[in-house]
Amino acid sequence: MMTQQLLTPQQSMYYAWLLTRRAAGDSVESLASTLVDSQVDLNPHQVEAALFACANPLSRGVILADEVGLGKTIEAGLVISQRWAERRRRILIIVPANLRKQWHQELQDKFNLQGLILEAKNYNAIRKQERQNPFLMASGPVICSYQFAKSKADDIKAIDWDLVVLDEAHRLRNVYKTSNVIAKTLKDALAHVHSKVLLTATPLQNSLLELYGLVSMIDDRVFGDIDSFRSQFTAQPREQAFTALRSRLATVCKRTLRRQVQQYVPYTARRAIVEEFTPSTEERELSNLVAEYLRRPNLKALPEGQRQLISLVLWKLLASSTHAIAGALETMAKRLQGELDESADIPDLVEVFDDDYESLDQTEEERADESNEQEKNNATSLDSQRDAIAHEIAELRHFKALATNIRDNAKGKALLTALDRAFAELERLGAAKKAIIFTESKRTQEYLLSLLAGTPYGEGIVLFNGTNSDSRAQAVYKDWLKRHEGTDRITGSKTADTRAALVEHFKERGTVMIATEAGAEGINLQFCSLVINYDLPWNPQRIEQRIGRCHRYGQKFDVVVVNFVDRSNEADARVYELLDQKFQLFEGVFGASDEVLGAIGSGVDFERRIADIYQHCRDPEEIKASFEQLQRDLSGEINEAMVKTRQILLENFDEEVQDKLRIRAEDSRAARSKYEHMLLALTRAELADYALFDDDGFVLKHLPASSLGMVELGRYELPRRSGDAHLYRIGHPLAEWVTTQARSRELAGTRLVFDYDAHGAQVSTLKPYRGKTGLLTLKLVSVEALGSQEQCLVVAAITSDGHVLAEDDPEKLLRLPARAHPLDYGCAEASPLSDDLKARASAVLREINQRNLGYFEQEVQKLDAWADDLKLGIEQEIKEIDRQIKEVRRTAASAPTLEEKLSWQKQQRELEGKRTKLRHELFNRQDAIESERNDLINQLEAKLQQDMQEQTLFTVEWALQ
Repeated sequence: MMTQQLLTPQQSMYYAWLLTRRAAGDSVESLASTLVDSQVDLNPHQVEAALFACANPLSRGVILADEVGLGKTIEAGLVISQRWAERRRRILIIVPANLRKQWHQELQDKFNLQGLILEAKNYNAIRKQERQNPFLMASGPVICSYQFAKSKADDIKAIDWDLVVLDEAHRLRNVYKTSNVIAKTLKDALAHVHSKVLLTATPLQNSLLELYGLVSMIDDRVFGDIDSFRSQFTAQPREQAFTALRSRLATVCKRTLRRQVQQYVPYTARRAIVEEFTPSTEERELSNLVAEYLRRPNLKALPEGQRQLISLVLWKLLASSTHAIAGALETMAKRLQGELDESADIPDLVEVFDDDYESLDQTEEERADESNEQEKNNATSLDSQRDAIAHEIAELRHFKALATNIRDNAKGKALLTALDRAFAELERLGAAKKAIIFTESKRTQEYLLSLLAGTPYGEGIVLFNGTNSDSRAQAVYKDWLKRHEGTDRITGSKTADTRAALVEHFKERGTVMIATEAGAEGINLQFCSLVINYDLPWNPQRIEQRIGRCHRYGQKFDVVVVNFVDRSNEADARVYELLDQKFQLFEGVFGASDEVLGAIGSGVDFERRIADIYQHCRDPEEIKASFEQLQRDLSGEINEAMVKTRQILLENFDEEVQDKLRIRAEDSRAARSKYEHMLLALTRAELADYALFDDDGFVLKHLPASSLGMVELGRYELPRRSGDAHLYRIGHPLAEWVTTQARSRELAGTRLVFDYDAHGAQVSTLKPYRGKTGLLTLKLVSVEALGSQEQCLVVAAITSDGHVLAEDDPEKLLRLPARAHPLDYGCAEASPLSDDLKARASAVLREINQRNLGYFEQEVQKLDAWADDLKLGIEQEIKEIDRQIKEVRRTAASAPTLEEKLSWQKQQRELEGKRTKLRHELFNRQDAIESERNDLINQLEAKLQQDMQEQTLFTVEWALQ
């Protein structure tokens, strides 16, 4: 137990206000509670990005465009946590369907925020039960997919959101095109939102107009209309245009590169192992029969509107295992039999297949914008249809029998060899003997479990899938609950806790985790450095996501990636070659490049193109030609000129970035350490009679108030400590009670005796005051401006002989160990102290005013540029008509006949009339633009008005021993 001297009530009040005050948005102090509360080691570029997003209260949002792998989710999480701490809690997060769970898990694990994934099922249930807008019913951030957000745009538009985050925002960059329905719908639905954060590693892919589109999603007043953007930035000389464009983007877009942060984020490499295998004669026969079946144009088993989707899944299951395809074939036969028997209960293939191929619901949602094929009218008679259905059922059952009779899969045997090879490589690298095996099918997962059960790996197998409802997983979950009883490891969400239990079991006791696609989202396995793609997705982004579970921040060893290739299958071999050589997913330090991943958008179209090759190409030459065409198309999309353009427009010099990050690292480390120290010191003072304290935390023995009935007794530690305790954070109900108590306490007249020696460190500027006495005052200065509040603490002190303590000496004095002695009288401020307080408060106001003036001028410059852009469009048009008129005059002068001269004169009059009309339009438009600009500036000026309030928190006598 510690014997450290407790804070005095005055020091407790000072610390409580420091911990909870609203600081300037561009300072590390503004993120103090978020830095302390986050359950993650933050890197300086992430803090820098969060401050960039929060800095200017007049800004309508930013684009955070760090390269892949730098943690844009963490950056957005910091912004979300900051808004949450400020009680601005209407937060919407729009992400690709396959990232919803990952976002949910990251917010919970790293920021202790319980989000709500809103999708059709729970949306309809909430709407039915509550009869309210379901987006309003969440107690935490709302997470939904792009497709869902588009379908519920009216609900979203009806809410005054405090913050909207859009992940993978490059899918919105073509919002200016009428074809991008989702982007246009969301732009309209979010037009009223004052604060947006767009996350994308590829803000610029093929055209400068994409930057125009992305920026317009945030604020339509950064650039004028699209015509003026074209004339200014695509028609002007490159250097001149790029200088102006870079300046415009500087306040809206921030990009950091991986090479710039290697000092803080050490990267290990990826090492590829290819395990080739040759299917047996029986496996090849089955594969050829099913492949030919799938290529037929009129299959009865596949609903016409779902044919593309189901075909893709069947191709993948066929490549996965005979067990996976056998189950699918049986399902299809049963469905057709139901049609033949005219059963009332015919299963939906997508729903049934989703139980095995778990990413099907995500794939379906990603494809939801495709126009569904209409059911084709079949002119054949009912009898002949029945015959065709019966024949197809017989075929499916024959295929299923063939699949069931195949006991051993060649790829399964290859897995045993691959594990031995890969574990030998891990031993050479010095890494732990752990592997995660990814499959796309739950049936294949069960097959792999039985395959490995009798091997040396059998004891340490962990299964991980979308439900985690099997007896093994539930046993691990129950054991985990017992071991972590009474700690904040247990969230109360069975789904999240089961996932956490399985990961912990794998880390501490497991050797092999066999995971479906559910394991590629939202779990961190940096303690494992072997990734085995038993089934290889055709979507490169899903592969990158899988490898990223292990190859991430915190990984200490090179990551070995194993892939299986059936060299007898030309298409399989070509898919691997494309993913390996073009996307460079499996070797090197960084994995797939932004240019490549960004070029394919969500990856769904790319996946579909590969499925089309499987569907329509039979012989090796045809397959080879199709893949070569796919590579050529991809190379066309990855435009080298645009890569250079992005560097010029969006990237800063490495040295400049690294210097800034070094300072930010020092600031954030110091701030976190300082605020953690203050929180524990304050808690020790306020809970001295209720808890036992040590260096790392405390054990709460009794509750200090009945209002804290939901707070559990037991051990508490700050985030990022051992983890086997309740997490104690600034935002924890107990900490909120502590800070409220300290801030609201009535303080009587007091004499504080500060002990210089007990501080244990030299404070040279305070040494001259040892043996002296005086007065000290703490004031809270609150300033409302630009729609937000800023709170500053002003400390001033004088000696009894009227000497004013300079600079930050009063704060240093207040932080020394002290004892409080009551006085029978209050402490009135002496005149020199009052003057110093006024001077300090004025300095604070000047600083706030200067900063806000900077924000105001930044917005005015933006409005001026916007107004000039809009005028430019018409001016350019008038110049073009002037050019045409000169050309017509020259032609008319040399016309050989009167008729021709009259014709050219007529054309000239028409052009001059059009020019006159445009000049009038320009004047009118200039007046309208100036009027709108002035209105906006008046609104900004109104926000700039400061409302200041001062409150004396306490005045004390002091003495320094």
